Parts: sequence; structure tokens; C-alpha cells
Amino acid sequence: MTDDGTEAETDPQDAIDAASAERERGRDPRVYEHTAGDVQEGIPFVGAGPGDPGLLTVTGKELVETADLVVHAGSLVNSELLERYCADAETVSSVGKDLEELIPLMRDAYEAGRHVVRLHSGDPAVYGAALEQMDALEQEGVPTYIVPGVTSAFAASATLRTQLTLNGTANHVAFTRPQGKTLDPEDDHISDFVEMGDVTTCIYLGTHAIPDVMDRLLDDGHDPETPVTVVYHASWPDEDIIEGTISTIGEKVEEVGYRASALVIIGDAGAGTGYERSYLYGDWANRGSETQEADD
Repeated sequence: MTDDGTEAETDPQDAIDAASAERERGRDPRVYEHTAGDVQEGIPFVGAGPGDPGLLTVTGKELVETADLVVHAGSLVNSELLERYCADAETVSSVGKDLEELIPLMRDAYEAGRHVVRLHSGDPAVYGAALEQMDALEQEGVPTYIVPGVTSAFAASATLRTQLTLNGTANHVAFTRPQGKTLDPEDDHISDFVEMGDVTTCIYLGTHAIPDVMDRLLDDGHDPETPVTVVYHASWPDEDIIEGTISTIGEKVEEVGYRASALVIIGDAGAGTGYERSYLYGDWANRGSETQEADD
């Protein structure tokens, strides 16, 4: 309590540091008590999916439909989803609000007995900045948990009618972002992933930087004909697909003027080319019958 009798606010950074120190000592016991599909006590951090309201999970839909307060990620969450599932809830955009404003907002509503949902775009696990909010709330005595969602890379792959991994083409997937205000150049590993050859590189938060990224890849000696596909607003009504190569995609994106909300896929898997038949429905699938014949 403060001198005037009001409740003291926990500094968000102090809460984050305290939570990190606790995890160094061991896992939260709730990890072993619940699965990702459980509805638990506290404020759920729900992945809204990539855009289409139908790609919200069943659990996520049930939670937002019964919410009193939905704090959402602004224009990153399709307004159609909010209108369809959150008509009876108060909705508040988190855009322009820092932790010092968001945490008391959610805490006070929860402590007042309101059903609060924090709605993130895509999946909270991928560039969602969810954990810092959860840690700050937990230090305020408010329990939290995560309800996963569909990330934009999976929606883009479905739109393109391909896979991010393909036998003989891509054995790995990298979720990454380009250097910029919040990522130092030495921490930008896009060129490293492309160099590996059998990696499908999915670039988030980098629509504005596509020309620069491609120029750096060319400077690093990567094949200019490497396929690159940009999916703008994957699964939204205004979804758009721009296809090109490392040497051409930058100019194409600049022509249409997109600066945000697109997923960039580098590699043959994104184009669905050059792959080989898998073993799953070939020799590997028939191994049992062949073994039986040998035994006979």
C-alpha cells in the first residue's frame, strides 16, 4: 500500500525480472497440471488466428463469446471476428497502450469479477509479446494462461496449397524477422537460413523491409532465381499473393505499396516445386507386409 492508502503498482520490468528468476529455479507447477487445451483459472491469452474468423480455435471462440472485456491487437485482429464473437463484450484495442496502462486495465477488470480475454493476432507464441504481459499480471496476483492460435505462416501455406516442409526440398522451417529498430544486424540470420538450402524461411514483421532484405541476400551471393512468395493478409477477404524471386520480389512489393501485414516465404517449398515422393505412403508404408512375406 502507498501512503495515501491506494494499492502500489508493480513495475512491469520488475515483474518480468522476478518471473525470469522464478523460472530459473524451476517450472511453474501448472505446466504439469494442465494441457494447452484446458480452460483454466485467470485471463486467457488467446490466439485470434491469421484473420479469417473461422480459423479461431473452438476454445478461443467459446472464451471470447462469453467475455465481458476483450483486449485485442487492434487492426491485426479482423473486425469481422470481433463483430461476430464479441458483440456482447467491451472491446479495447491495445494499440498505443504500454504495459503500465494495459496491466491495471486487465487486472482491475478481472478483480471486479469480469471475464477478461486478451486477444492476440495469430498465435501468441510467435512475435506476440505475450509473456511479459502474463508475467506482469501474475505478479499482480492475476493468473493467466495461453490458448494457441493459427499463425500466418500456416495460413499462407494453406492458401498456396503447399507445405512448408517437403521431402527432398525443405526439411526445416525458420520463423524469423529482419534487422531494424528492434533487431540488430548481427542478430539477423535470414541469409544464414537461406544458405542452408533445405530451409523454408518465413519472414514476419518485415513487409516494409523486403527490398532491403533481398538486396542483402543478393550481396551475400544467393541464387537470384530462388523463389519468394509474399502473402498479404493471409486468409483475410483482401488477401493478395505476390510471386517472384530474390531478384524481383522487392520491386513487385514496392509497386503494390504494401508496408505491413504480409508473410514472406523464401524457398522452393513455398512454390511447391522440386520435391520427391515421401516414404510415408511408399516403401516405408509397405514395410510391414514385406516383413510378413519374408517371414512366410
